[in-house]
Amino acid sequence: MGGPGDPPEGTPEGGPGGGEDEYRSVVFDESFVRAARLQEYSAEERMADHAPAVRRRPPLHRGLTRQALILVVLIAVAFGTAVYMGVRHPYSSLQARRPVEPLRMTVIPLAPTGKVPGTTGATGATPTTAAESLYAHSPAAQYEVGAEGIPLPAARSTPHFSDSQVVAALTTAKDYLVRSSLDPEVLTGRQAGPARSLIDADQLDQFDQSFDHPATDGRHAPTGWLVRLDPSRAQLADDRIRVQGDLQATETDADTLEVAADHTFVYALRPTGAAANAQVSLFTVRRELTFRFTRDDLRTHQVQMVTSYVQAGPLACAEDSASYFRPLLAGQTARSGGPAGTNPYETDSPTALCGTLATGAEPNV
Repeated sequence: MGGPGDPPEGTPEGGPGGGEDEYRSVVFDESFVRAARLQEYSAEERMADHAPAVRRRPPLHRGLTRQALILVVLIAVAFGTAVYMGVRHPYSSLQARRPVEPLRMTVIPLAPTGKVPGTTGATGATPTTAAESLYAHSPAAQYEVGAEGIPLPAARSTPHFSDSQVVAALTTAKDYLVRSSLDPEVLTGRQAGPARSLIDADQLDQFDQSFDHPATDGRHAPTGWLVRLDPSRAQLADDRIRVQGDLQATETDADTLEVAADHTFVYALRPTGAAANAQVSLFTVRRELTFRFTRDDLRTHQVQMVTSYVQAGPLACAEDSASYFRPLLAGQTARSGGPAGTNPYETDSPTALCGTLATGAEPNV
């Protein structure tokens, strides 16, 4: 280490060195002079009164220049961006761009061949008692009540989805079935919100348009989304709806789970505003639905509905079943006439369908 008198950049080449130079302490090279913190005033400056012999020089700026600082910031931003893009899920951007398909639906009314059977039960029986009698004499005698008729199957992981993710898909599908088929507010047409809240955001426009402007176009029938009874015609005689069916989950690709649901719902109905002793009849709806789930849907507890195939009766083929189901009640028969005409020249127009309700599907009373 140099002494106090050493030049900042060391002894200059060619200069005297070692202890042999007796003038070493008073010989300064140019670098030593430039590094000095004190600077002598010029002769002209010293002519001023009371001017000190020397002045202090401003310190040298040895830090980063503005350009260097900006460069460091840009490098840091670029590095942070690269790290962020590297740790993102490799499928997330692809999945975000994947379009959600519109729901494709088919609603088939089933017309009875004769009068709709019904009963009032024993003398003084309530509508609930009459409903229980009908259920006991129908194919729904062994069906479970309400959500108990929608059991969850054993869940197994798939190559790209864990057990918990499969359970989440099955549970969300069940929740949608409960809200869209068993909720009294939905059944009576007063609300659609409980079912709507589970629909994927990209299908909400189709859902809302179906209720704002119902159409038999295979895309915009409210009865393709949920079970909706005409409140001016029928009401529940018993809120313990009978249900039977199953759910099945499968992986369609590395980013998608599908759940197939096939359930039959049986409702005990009586005329709206009728006396308590009015006859009660059964109304049956079979719903075959396909749900699709991405990882975002599993996280947000929402569904994409892919297909909806519905059979319901007793209904009249000539009546519109897109907006509401208008059940034929006890003692009523189907009016003459078939479903709405089908124009084979309109390629985008779905075929109007109607079926016959088998006698064995009705209660034996």
